[in-house]
Amino acid sequence: MKFKSIALVASTVAFMALGACSESEQEAQEDLVEQQYESAEDVLEEEADLAEAQGAEVQEEVLDAQADAMGEMGDEAEDAVDAAQ
Repeated sequence: MKFKSIALVASTVAFMALGACSESEQEAQEDLVEQQYESAEDVLEEEADLAEAQGAEVQEEVLDAQADAMGEMGDEAEDAVDAAQ
């Protein structure tokens, strides 16, 4: 959970930095969505690695599948932001 908090803080800081740049609002939204899903995907992958190290193969497979799904949802969300434009 510590990593998740760090990832959310990092996403917030990155979003604020983007606001200070000359990027458009759409680009900032796309970047934020992408970072949020990537952070969640990274957390799930780390949890899967931990489960694997602990010998919990079923849990590891479930977490890997969730991480893959999170990555796909991130791509879809980014595409939706593009389509809204």
